[in-house]
Amino acid sequence: MVEIFTLDNGLRLVFEEIPYVRSIAFGIWVNTGTRCETKKENGVSHFIEHLVFKGTEKRTARDIAEEMDAVGGQINAYTTKEYTCFYTRTLDKHFDKALDVLSDMLLHSKFDDEDIDRERYVIEEEIDMYLDAPEELVHDALEEAIWSATSLGMPICGTKETLSEITGDMIKDYYKRTYRPENCVIAVTGNFKSDEMLEKLKGVFGGWTNEGYVKNEFKKATYLPSKVIINKDIEQVHLCISFKSPRRDSEHRYSLAVLNTLFGGGMSSMLFQKIREEEGLVYSIYSYTSAYSDTGVMTVYACTNRQKAESVIESIMRQIYRIKTEKINDKVIEITKEQIIANYIIGTENTANRLSGNGGSMLLTGKILPMEEILERMEKVDYNSIKSAIDYIFNADNMSFSAVGNVEGLDFEGMIEDGKKLLYSADR
Repeated sequence: MVEIFTLDNGLRLVFEEIPYVRSIAFGIWVNTGTRCETKKENGVSHFIEHLVFKGTEKRTARDIAEEMDAVGGQINAYTTKEYTCFYTRTLDKHFDKALDVLSDMLLHSKFDDEDIDRERYVIEEEIDMYLDAPEELVHDALEEAIWSATSLGMPICGTKETLSEITGDMIKDYYKRTYRPENCVIAVTGNFKSDEMLEKLKGVFGGWTNEGYVKNEFKKATYLPSKVIINKDIEQVHLCISFKSPRRDSEHRYSLAVLNTLFGGGMSSMLFQKIREEEGLVYSIYSYTSAYSDTGVMTVYACTNRQKAESVIESIMRQIYRIKTEKINDKVIEITKEQIIANYIIGTENTANRLSGNGGSMLLTGKILPMEEILERMEKVDYNSIKSAIDYIFNADNMSFSAVGNVEGLDFEGMIEDGKKLLYSADR
């Protein structure tokens, strides 16, 4: 059972006791990410995520690593467009060490100028790594173009230009505005007693103040249909075709999960079976969704050699036309729902997955749906609700495209226009 508490300083706590395991997963979510930054600050949320690991008033970066390694624990963090998360996993008997280390990092990081300058170069290397990886670049470049009208389009790592302008004072000011209890959620999952855990967290975080806190404000995202072509001297061409999709808590949420799974979410999906297995045009092809607080995208990704690029795009568009014009068999829908339900239930047997679901849901939506309600909503998905999601998403006017690779001489403009014509014909 999930229990929710709120401390006097506004810090929200989410507990889930699982007495039959021997570990505890512990995470802190901060409601700050790229969307909360100005153009001048772009990359500062991710920068802080890195710097928190560089040392505190009583620990060096080496101390942090060695103390967690000494108890066989895991500690890590990540930054997204809308939040930053820090988490640990340890045996239950070592939780006090994880709590001491992670709370020290979050509350007492030094943000030394030397560490800031050194880590700036590390993040620049991270940026170069993504730019050198076409399978990453093709997604990131397209989303940056699609959301370029608002802060959602800014890169999580920032750019080398914005990083060079981020000072220690900017970092400390941003930290004081965002790393405040009212802006955070702590989740704990595993083998512990709630009353004991509550007292421990009160003792550590109860004195954390909201002084300097500024509530995040950002503009509603604007979707801009986009085309991004990047020429790179590599063997394969990496392709993305994207469409605007619903926000995170949309009424289409469960129907979209079924649609994505049966369309391109696995080896039995339409895209994989047709374009890889039957036509042999690609090695890798799949679809996925990215959902935010007010919007989202659904994307098809494929990679192939340049000689097959046109055939791959044509085949993808035919599959989109097919799903828009042909009724999906009820048996296929039921099988897909069972696949999603099974994966979800199996996933909940992992403490890290439960932690991520509980913490992220509380931070982003302010609530946690019981498993029974989630399964009930999934069971209610039928063809009519899926068709509603299909009509919402596969709109030719909202189609975007990116390609990375040896693309010189390929007529992507013509391919895209032909694809749009096919989709328009499906709506007649």
